[in-house]
Amino acid sequence: MMECDGKTPGDVAAPSESFFEPQEARLMAQFLEQGYLIVPVDDRQALDRIRDTTAALAAQFLKMSPPSDSGKFLNDIGQHVTIDRLNALRLHVFNQLNTQSWFRPGYYSLARRGIGSLVGNELAMQRRINLSIQLPKDASSLLPVHSDCWSGDSPYEIVEWLPLVDCYRTKSMFILPPAKDSEFNTRFSEFGAKSAEDLYHAIEPHLVWLEVPYGSVLLFTHTLMHGNRINQEGESRWSMNCRFKEVLSPYWDKRLGEFFEPITTRPLTRIGMGYKLPEVTDGKRS
Repeated sequence: MMECDGKTPGDVAAPSESFFEPQEARLMAQFLEQGYLIVPVDDRQALDRIRDTTAALAAQFLKMSPPSDSGKFLNDIGQHVTIDRLNALRLHVFNQLNTQSWFRPGYYSLARRGIGSLVGNELAMQRRINLSIQLPKDASSLLPVHSDCWSGDSPYEIVEWLPLVDCYRTKSMFILPPAKDSEFNTRFSEFGAKSAEDLYHAIEPHLVWLEVPYGSVLLFTHTLMHGNRINQEGESRWSMNCRFKEVLSPYWDKRLGEFFEPITTRPLTRIGMGYKLPEVTDGKRS
């Protein structure tokens, strides 16, 4: 696997002349500065369908009637499930959702414009969308500080992180801003014999806790260090995440056809990928 080089997302020079519309250029500049964007979803109907289906599947697992208020039910799920059954609940909802033919197109539709501006319009999408549930005070569902590049993901990917409830403070996730991430990457050897918890405490003063309300979606580069902590709020966190990348951009351990699937390849790319030069006979092409 290749190694991350410690560069910040904005280290590669931009073209001398901009070929982007002003609004898109501002969006891109903000993303390069922060490493993330929080934007309203493009398709509220699709979002509500995802949340309502998630709540209905959770109720099905718990042998309850579908809730009339999906948001309240998900926030209060800790009243209906114990920590020892939480992963079984999560897997039930995860597996059922990922069998629905509408689910992945609906998920993509939530951030179609942002992904198009930041990644491109010929995309590969993660084949199964992840689901996370974190009960209040639950230490079993933690994701220690990390960069996805450390475990085989390509730096050419973007993460679409979707809250199904309002996410804030410790009910959300943290991210290390690009400048500080670059600084700690150059010092990474200092933590070679230490734990992820030691690294967290070193970067803690510089972390940004992301406030992502229901109705918005977070797009971020997983080259940056990020993670979560024990949920100290009074409600449960439900969030989904999925990776997108340009279909022809470099892959690392997670490959096309295995982890990723093309979703928006254009005709000329299909022609180019399938094109073969004529066979050569006696030094001449037939």
